Amino acid sequence: MSNTQLENPALYDPRKVLDHPEFRVLTSGEKPSKESNIAAFYNPAHEIHLVEKPKPKPGPGQVLIHVRATGICGSDVHFWKHGRIGDSMIVTDECGSGHESAGEIIEVGEGVTEWKAGDRVAMEVGVPCSQPSCNACRTGRYNGCPDVVFFSTPPYHGTLTRWHVHPAKWLHRLPDNVSFEEGSLCEPLAVALAGIDRAGLRLGDPVVICGAGPIGLVSLLSARAAGAEPIVITDLFQSRLDFAKSLVPGVRTVLIDRNATPKDQAELIKKAAGGPLQLALECTGVESSIHTAIFSVGFGAKVFIIGVGKNEQLFPFMHLSANEIDVQFQYRYANQYPKAIRLIAGGLINVKPLVTHRFALEEAVAAFHVAADPAQGAIKVQIQD
Repeated sequence: MSNTQLENPALYDPRKVLDHPEFRVLTSGEKPSKESNIAAFYNPAHEIHLVEKPKPKPGPGQVLIHVRATGICGSDVHFWKHGRIGDSMIVTDECGSGHESAGEIIEVGEGVTEWKAGDRVAMEVGVPCSQPSCNACRTGRYNGCPDVVFFSTPPYHGTLTRWHVHPAKWLHRLPDNVSFEEGSLCEPLAVALAGIDRAGLRLGDPVVICGAGPIGLVSLLSARAAGAEPIVITDLFQSRLDFAKSLVPGVRTVLIDRNATPKDQAELIKKAAGGPLQLALECTGVESSIHTAIFSVGFGAKVFIIGVGKNEQLFPFMHLSANEIDVQFQYRYANQYPKAIRLIAGGLINVKPLVTHRFALEEAVAAFHVAADPAQGAIKVQIQD
């Protein structure tokens, strides 16, 4: 089968699932069988529920995976609660959630020789067109492919399901010392590693990380592994700062006051660091936090924005200009999964403590409610099967 066929979005047409006679929404409290292919779906009415769908069969170049671990991402919650991210990612029908997944290969399709049943894999869920005519794919920046199929980004169904068919060449082998749980955490770690790469962080750079949510925390682990010093991390919740301190005891923390100005907050950050920062990794996407990051860094520094925020924001333009502060952005990741697996397997980054809550697949709806409620104190909620 040609590359064009393998990466053809029609292979993953969501209507094939939604229009199948076996597809149905489970009633509240219904107990599905252990063999049924259940999944967590959201819809335009902002409902989250379990569905039952057909068990897929791998075609040429594909494998069937028993998904063993999936983390709930903030984007999953956002699609459920708000129905969209930006102008191009909009929930218009029932849509399967989940993209932070690892599992075990159950069956391989025609022409697949590099994998066999029983192999343990992490799934890279952004499948680009891989065509020479695509500039993003040709130059290795496949995260910018305009024809990408990104599982769980509407309209494509996600990997928070029992059985999932995936392109064989977008899988990554898990070493024996890396668990399914850690394998699923390679996805958010890939986001952080892409940020570290593109931001140009160097050994000894003083860094501030804005936001101690899951992406901020994996960015903290990555920045420490890359040799940043000192590292300051900020958040609105002391409990998250305490968690950050437990991950990296040497990190310096600053509790954000909602009533303080960004300039005042920046002074606290610079005081904690012992001076202006060289790099800010902004992991919230919130306008006031971005302003704080900008005022925290020195002349010639960089503010690298990983977080996702509202469509239009105001920035302190002349402060940026007069201080030659670069502002840079990130969209997903490319070429990071092998590195993420090596770092975990080699013990340079320990992602295990990030998982604070675990649920069975049948309890996925309850898991979403915990992930969406800050009062629950969840860092990373995982669904395991």
